[in-house]
Amino acid sequence: MNLMGLFRSPQNELEKGGKQPKNPQEESHEITMTCPKCGTQTPVSELWDTQNVCRCGHHFRMTARQRISFLADEDSFTELDGDMTSRDILNFPNYENKLKSARLSTREKEGVLCGTLRVEGEPCAVFCMDPHFMMGSMGTVVGEKITRLFEYAAAHRLPVVGFTAAGGARMQEGILSLMQMAKTSGAVRLHSDAGLFYLTVLTDPTTGGVTASFAMDGDVIMAEPDAMVGFAGARVIEQTIRKKLPEGFQRAEFLLEHGFVDLIAPRNRQRAVIAQLLRMHDAGKQGVCTSESEEETEGES
Repeated sequence: MNLMGLFRSPQNELEKGGKQPKNPQEESHEITMTCPKCGTQTPVSELWDTQNVCRCGHHFRMTARQRISFLADEDSFTELDGDMTSRDILNFPNYENKLKSARLSTREKEGVLCGTLRVEGEPCAVFCMDPHFMMGSMGTVVGEKITRLFEYAAAHRLPVVGFTAAGGARMQEGILSLMQMAKTSGAVRLHSDAGLFYLTVLTDPTTGGVTASFAMDGDVIMAEPDAMVGFAGARVIEQTIRKKLPEGFQRAEFLLEHGFVDLIAPRNRQRAVIAQLLRMHDAGKQGVCTSESEEETEGES
């Protein structure tokens, strides 16, 4: 009996009939993101080219630095107060670990990025909240950075453009977090009393104490398509009033229809719209200065 026929040596991938090598294109390891609206999986590199917007129009959330890179003229951004970091003032359980995790995953020190830049040549101060850093929640440092930005803008006669994205006040900082609502709104008022322009861009999500303070204080309130904007959650409201909320409630389009938002601009138009609004404000300032100087001249004559 020939025992050799009972055994078959394994074939390697290169032998005839062996396992065929995979097509490199089929074995792509590129990270993809799945659209919650249409279910399409899109490579991250492709989303970068479309400013994180799916083919169906869904706007994925963005980091603060991504927004700055799409908005600012080249090499025009200067960060302000970038070294400020939160501390566990109240010894809240696990807060320090959450902060460390957020810093590692986002490579940011806090949930808001502040600075100055130019948009199509127009100078402005800007803040961008980052939903990836503890859902952009507003703690004492976030409130302080935004307050300082408005004070800086008032002192340097700059308009402010603010991108909001937050789950509300940061519960780990308790009443100290809620105090930021009044502080930031006071800074907005200081800036407004100086005759300066403030544009808010509401992105998904903008909720809680952020909505109840500086997010809705803008001279012009712009929103991204389908952004969720509100104070309390929809389920909380329904359980409180014991009624079913209308379809689309707390979405940007619903708010535009009911007068809470002035306009909705998709990302591929935002830069041009913001630049136009800044130019209009600048032209208005020059008109006021010209009329005041003419009045002074007439008074002297």
